[in-house]
Amino acid sequence: METMETLVEQRKDSRNTVSWPISVWLPEANRFFNGRSCNISKTGVFITLPVTAPVRPGHIVELNFPRTEILAKEKGQFARIKSGKVVRVDRTNLLESADIGVGIAFQ
Repeated sequence: METMETLVEQRKDSRNTVSWPISVWLPEANRFFNGRSCNISKTGVFITLPVTAPVRPGHIVELNFPRTEILAKEKGQFARIKSGKVVRVDRTNLLESADIGVGIAFQ
């Protein structure tokens, strides 16, 4: 017997595809992990991180979005820093890439 899953869309805001380098501070590991954003909205972001990142749903993380030099001069900072809560960890592509997908809701 084959079972089918129904996924219910829970996002409140539309997402924009953005591939940008990102670093994530994981307090549980006491270190940063470098990854990339995949998409972003006003309320959250979906990123990829190395499979070695010990991230789990419920973890509170700090996200560092580096800025270009021109934007950094304009804004006065070299990174946009946001904190968020991990709401999803997707390990389905482990065989295709050494990355995991992580959904984070901004706080």
